Amino acid sequence: MSEDDQQQREGRKSPLTTAFLAPGDGIRDLWATLPRAAKWVVGIPLFVLLGLLPLYTPDILDTPGVSFGGTMAQFAMVAIIAIGLNVVVGQAGLLDLGYVGFYAVGAYTVALLTSPTSPLNQAGPGGILGTKWAWLACVPLAMAITALAGLVLGIPTLRLRGDYLAIVTLGFGEIIRLVADNLAEVTNGPRGLSEVAYPRFREAQEPPNGVFSHGNAFGDTNYGTWWFWLGLVLIVVILLLVGNLERSRVGRAWIAIREDEDAAEVMGVNTFRFKLWAFVIGAAIGGLSGALYSGQVQFVAPPTFNIINSMLFLCAVVLGGQGNKLGVIFGAFVIVYLPNRLLGVEVAGINLGDLKYLFFGLALVVLMIFRPQGLFPARQYLLTYGRKARQFLRNPPVHEEVAR
Repeated sequence: MSEDDQQQREGRKSPLTTAFLAPGDGIRDLWATLPRAAKWVVGIPLFVLLGLLPLYTPDILDTPGVSFGGTMAQFAMVAIIAIGLNVVVGQAGLLDLGYVGFYAVGAYTVALLTSPTSPLNQAGPGGILGTKWAWLACVPLAMAITALAGLVLGIPTLRLRGDYLAIVTLGFGEIIRLVADNLAEVTNGPRGLSEVAYPRFREAQEPPNGVFSHGNAFGDTNYGTWWFWLGLVLIVVILLLVGNLERSRVGRAWIAIREDEDAAEVMGVNTFRFKLWAFVIGAAIGGLSGALYSGQVQFVAPPTFNIINSMLFLCAVVLGGQGNKLGVIFGAFVIVYLPNRLLGVEVAGINLGDLKYLFFGLALVVLMIFRPQGLFPARQYLLTYGRKARQFLRNPPVHEEVAR
């Protein structure tokens, strides 16, 4: 056996790999050792501080070229996408290259039901949706329709594996975009659907259409900040739901399928059913993010849902660490923040903000060489009572008869 194989078997890493981006392991291990109550004590203040960033932005984090509140709103939206894609790719091990298709289905569901330029508009006079609550009413509809799309796509395709599944999902994403582009009678084609509904909250003389409208564009609490706060609340809810799934029998089945699908099937795991669950749950979360996008931008058009964006979503999962929910959120922050931070920064006459794809490509190459598991790799516990088992082994109970 070679030295590299021996190191891999014993779980050791080379000094170069350990030195490169090693703090991610330390943070992960520190977080893993905390009891669940302590995680709540630490996590709640961290999310509160994160929510206050648009109001008290450090100069080192500010984005001079664009609104920092708008940047954080975009980050929250991409973070939700990354969590949903992490269920499919990171937990169940299904290579999905067309996740942007679910994102598009969610966005177009809200746009078709609320845009005045849509023939299916139900938010105007005579529609079944009220103008004030139209967006909120469409969010569960968008998630349900997107989950149905995941079910329809998953039933015939999830018996495929690896590259074959990747090609099928890639085709699905392109089909959704091309249908939206060519079905001009319904989707308005490349011109898109405008004036999409958004939450009508705190309507007053200033701003007249509520804090979520584009009219609320001045000051620290602009519309981007409010969308970021809404996205942050949804992220917390999704993390709780997905976290409970991961700790359940479903999550352990996903991990078994990801590690070795054949072995999982031999051990009695219904691999097709659990893969379908992952696909549907991930699709519903992607539809929620699409609903956020359509309400925030208030305009939906096919060019937004191209294959490049699908690759960026996958890049967030790979950079952050597949299988780690908090890691992929950090990956989403990197994907969104860096291009906006570098926007307007010129070196030798070149705008660095325009080179984001070059930077992400180089980052992925370096990451695959030195740290293929991502910045914050997941630490999985396959035992239901793993923590109790470790405590038992460290401090076994002493029986009276043995003591005598």
